[in-house]
Amino acid sequence: MAFSDRLLEEGEQLWEAQKDHPFVRELAAGTLAEEAFLHWVRQDYRYLLDYARVFAIAGTKARDEETMTHLLGVAHEILDFEMDLHREFAADYGVDPADLEAVEKAPTCVAYTNYLVRTAHEGSLAEIAAAIYPCGQGYLDVAEHMAEIATDDENPYQPFINKYTSDEFREAVDWMRAFVDRCGERYPGEHDAMREAFLTSAKLEHQFWEMAYTQEGWETTTAIDV
Repeated sequence: MAFSDRLLEEGEQLWEAQKDHPFVRELAAGTLAEEAFLHWVRQDYRYLLDYARVFAIAGTKARDEETMTHLLGVAHEILDFEMDLHREFAADYGVDPADLEAVEKAPTCVAYTNYLVRTAHEGSLAEIAAAIYPCGQGYLDVAEHMAEIATDDENPYQPFINKYTSDEFREAVDWMRAFVDRCGERYPGEHDAMREAFLTSAKLEHQFWEMAYTQEGWETTTAIDV
């Protein structure tokens, strides 16, 4: 069994939890609250800036030219294309690009991006491969699930489903899966670290849907001593 399949097998419950999350089910039905979707757009925009950084850092750790070129190319693709898509999503709802750039990360977004960036700086290339994999494979699998259960031909969120089930996105995920498998083969001593990195990111992926659905922020209640 390919190492990527072993990871997915271990993360099966997390995958099913993502597919069953109300954000996912309601987006597929076209009934998701607009503010919840916009919260996802804003937070994912900030997430992608760090996701691109992680690929760039990974590129500096690659030992072969082909892998280095691809990882740095993905960083550029995220900044050049995927973030444009988020700006388009936002513009459809009257949100200016400057507003996206000024968004404060929610606690879950901070936790996820901090984890990825720390892994990129401190971890091995194999750990990085495992840490970035749940985002790509997760969005493909969740979007395919959305496409299967969607029933509204006028779904306002159809562009989201189309983006993450596109041939281009599938190709990107195929490369990530192959990258994980190569690292699993080359670095058998890294399997435990890769497994931990994969499952941590998978848990945070699930929490990201929850963050968007609840429109998580930094609201606090302060106790005053009398």
